[in-house]
Amino acid sequence: MEALNALIGTINSFAWGGIMIFFLVGTGFVLTMGTRIVQFRKLGYAFKLLFSKDHQGEGDITPFQALMTSLAATIGTGNIAGVAGAIAAGGPGAVFWMWVTAAFGGATKYSEALLAIKYRITNEKGEKSGGPMYYIKLGMAERYGGNWAWLGWLFALFGTIAAFGIGNMVQANSVAQSLQASIGLSPVISGIIIALATALVIFGGIKSIGSVAGKIVPIMAVIYVVGALIILFRNASAVPAAFGMIFSNAFSARAVGGGLLGTVIRFGVARGIFSNEAGLGSSPIAHAASKNNDPVKQGIIGSLASFLDTLVVCSMTALVILVSGLVQLDPVSGAMSITDGLGGAALTTSAFNVAFPGIGGMIVAFGLIFFAFSTILGWYYYGSKCLEYIAGVKAIKFYKVIWIVLVLFGAMYKVGFVWNLSDTFNGLMAIPNLIGLLALSPMIFAITRDYEAGNQEKLSK
Repeated sequence: MEALNALIGTINSFAWGGIMIFFLVGTGFVLTMGTRIVQFRKLGYAFKLLFSKDHQGEGDITPFQALMTSLAATIGTGNIAGVAGAIAAGGPGAVFWMWVTAAFGGATKYSEALLAIKYRITNEKGEKSGGPMYYIKLGMAERYGGNWAWLGWLFALFGTIAAFGIGNMVQANSVAQSLQASIGLSPVISGIIIALATALVIFGGIKSIGSVAGKIVPIMAVIYVVGALIILFRNASAVPAAFGMIFSNAFSARAVGGGLLGTVIRFGVARGIFSNEAGLGSSPIAHAASKNNDPVKQGIIGSLASFLDTLVVCSMTALVILVSGLVQLDPVSGAMSITDGLGGAALTTSAFNVAFPGIGGMIVAFGLIFFAFSTILGWYYYGSKCLEYIAGVKAIKFYKVIWIVLVLFGAMYKVGFVWNLSDTFNGLMAIPNLIGLLALSPMIFAITRDYEAGNQEKLSK
């Protein structure tokens, strides 16, 4: 087991290392420039499209539900524990680099959703299937010739394995631990409850998942963000100093424990990517099910994910932590100290409790519970579509049973090894996806230009 852990650790250091981070952010930069910063130019239009009822096309869920399903899988423990972990490990400046990642990630999300609609298929059950495995296989063959199905197969394999951990057992464990800490509920009982709740939703398919995600995600996100905003308004005088800590530490030569600037950048970028998953290739699987035949419109809607996930929810977490007084930066050395050495969810919980004793902790606890549960639902869909690409539609009925059993198992037992394994494969998903995005980027840019020039008839070709 030690040898296996060492091997996984080595692969993980590559999957989330400097080269891959550069690859992910670099791809976002290329797509941002090629689409002329579409994620910000069309931000207002994106919200208009999101709530529009004029979308037409085949699909299984509405464009709104597609985005909420995407956000269900990304707004999770990373927004609460992950942000705190980035600050604890890399310093307040890590938040700035999370913002940079999200800024470029919006163009990546736009491109992924655009390609998901353009190259989706209808499976034998009449459902839409799409995502990186399909736009790699079909799009790259169309543009460059040859057989690229093997590269799509690699993505699907990585996605299937990652889903069982990062989207299932790890999330179930987070919910169980939160319930035990907040109300003293046994992990066995909470595991049974989570497994039953999951079963009730996923046996209804993507329509059921989209419907539930469309309700849970907005409500929980609003409660969490409103709670954070109240804290920030009550501590308005400390907000400028919080921003000052972020910007000064972002370019500081020293971070936690005397670490170098690269530590700040690495943790910020890595956590930003982990939070919004831009470039990992998961969200286009949900967008492919949208009742929308217009690739550009769905892409514009998809670009909202990075904005809402990182620039809104993660920022709220970071600012609440920094105005709480739990994090201090030495004005001379720039070294950071955190009260009681807190980190992860404990740091976020303590920060909310400083402003709202007792109530603040409950906001975080239930935020974790609902965010993690929605992640279980979103990642079930991702994993099922990846497995469908590999083994066909008939394999999904067995996958559902295994998924529910692993939810129960994850709630009751420690999942350290599973976390490391799934985290590794989650990072590896980016490799085939980024290859596909860069290879098809000329097409993405051309489609975007044609759309903005009013030549929408070209989109169907």
